[in-house]
Amino acid sequence: MVLAVILAVVVFVGWRWWHNHPPYGPEALAIKSSLTFVSQEEAQAALGENAPASNGRDQLVLGRISWRTPPKPLDGGYFAIFLIDKRVNRKVGSFIASSPRQSASSPRQEAISVGNAGVENKIPERYPWLQGAGDVKEGNTWWSYGSRLAVFDGDASPLTFVARFPYLEGPQREAVRAATAPVAISDLLLALVYMGSDGQVYWAQRLQG
Repeated sequence: MVLAVILAVVVFVGWRWWHNHPPYGPEALAIKSSLTFVSQEEAQAALGENAPASNGRDQLVLGRISWRTPPKPLDGGYFAIFLIDKRVNRKVGSFIASSPRQSASSPRQEAISVGNAGVENKIPERYPWLQGAGDVKEGNTWWSYGSRLAVFDGDASPLTFVARFPYLEGPQREAVRAATAPVAISDLLLALVYMGSDGQVYWAQRLQG
């Protein structure tokens, strides 16, 4: 009986290690990235007519990320891409993105999406430098502010996106709860996190900032 219990524990520990062990590390992807401020015209040149609009005081950041074809398919997992204002640990409000697998004008849901997922609250627990990736606690309530990009197709490289940082003042600025202008490139953190199909946080790679 004791032997059976020990064997069951060993099997469980082995399964858990295998379940949480990443199929490959970030070095296998040779990730490259860049962030630059762009004008409305430059944003449209990169993404077409669906590029986010600027009122003149807003700031637009053009991001480019490329990686090698993953050694193994994502199989229900995804790459979560975060752009965070490190000063306040807030994510950008929204992205417009395109890739060879999904264009800004003809989106394919299975390739790229914008939003949040509750399972991503595990990320700052493991990587404190990614505190802005999780929800925000206000009083006794947790709130989800801002967005991230989720890439479900490993062949979606190179990825191009434009993020808008709105210029707001007074009560409007506080109400948004997302990253706002003015911001400097040095204030921004760009990271890619490999999430497994069961919510595993395989690894996180700091790309910029």
